[in-house]
Amino acid sequence: MLLPGSVVGVAAAWLFAAFVAQAYVELAVGATGICFVLYMFLAHVPAQPRRSSAASGMFWGSLAGFTSTIIQVGGPPYQAHILPQRLDKLTLIGTTIIFFALVNLMKIAPYAALGQFSTRTLATSLVLLPLAIASNLFGLWLARRTPTELFYRLAYLLVLLISLVLFWRGTSAIFFT
Repeated sequence: MLLPGSVVGVAAAWLFAAFVAQAYVELAVGATGICFVLYMFLAHVPAQPRRSSAASGMFWGSLAGFTSTIIQVGGPPYQAHILPQRLDKLTLIGTTIIFFALVNLMKIAPYAALGQFSTRTLATSLVLLPLAIASNLFGLWLARRTPTELFYRLAYLLVLLISLVLFWRGTSAIFFT
């Protein structure tokens, strides 16, 4: 249900893109990610797989699609749904790649309609493509060599760090500009 939820989120972002301030989305996603990680650590949630409901998949999938479209950061909502399931690390990586590849394909029409594509942005993407491929291959190599428990701890740490940055960026844009 994560992917059908993301369709709803991408569509909502397309409809409301002109009315939603990026700073508020950053602040909300940052706060959500911080609360998720703190809950997982402070509530001493066991490190055992926890099956998620279809409703959870729709909710977190729609948030991931929405935030991925508006601020290019769908990771924290996606991770809030997927990490507690404790998938095998390579299954988690593969699922994440497929999910965001499909979400990115869904975003092509809204971005084109909103005038987000230009010769300059496409040229920048083309120049950065080899770096993206190399960094993904390096990440896969590293994941294969990282013990599962450390892999999950690092995943939660990265969600926390990304969320802190988003929270700070959103707060700064709202209150200090």
